[in-house]
Amino acid sequence: MMLEWVTVILLIVIGLVLIIVELVFIPGTTLIGILGFVLAGIGIWFGYATLGTPIGHIILGLTVLVSGVAFFYSFRGDSWNRFALKESIDSRVNEEYQHNLQLGETGITVSALRPQGMAMFNEQRHEVQSKGEFISSNTTVRIIKLNQHKIIVEAVT
Repeated sequence: MMLEWVTVILLIVIGLVLIIVELVFIPGTTLIGILGFVLAGIGIWFGYATLGTPIGHIILGLTVLVSGVAFFYSFRGDSWNRFALKESIDSRVNEEYQHNLQLGETGITVSALRPQGMAMFNEQRHEVQSKGEFISSNTTVRIIKLNQHKIIVEAVT
């Protein structure tokens, strides 16, 4: 009789723990959550099968009550704050990179522009972008627009 109780309690507890782990740590429906539901269901079914219908009803009710309380406190309390991301990234890409290029300056593509690639201006490599057309490598290009960190070029004909 004691072994049946231990089996039922272990199946239900492991199932509920897996469900909480799936809800808190693993987004979406995954194998962990499904396995948790299956184990909890097997625990409840095993309780009905071995301990009888009245005890099975009590096990079912306690499982629903304990799972509701566990879900409520796991999402309500500050217990999960140590796992939460509290920092924000406020930097930008290439902030330290300042080019000294001018409109109309010419250079040669190092790689093909599809529409982005690399080009050499004043013996320095720069990431450049065409207006959408394909420009093959070793083509002379001219800067037609400069934004903060974006260099727009066109092929010189």
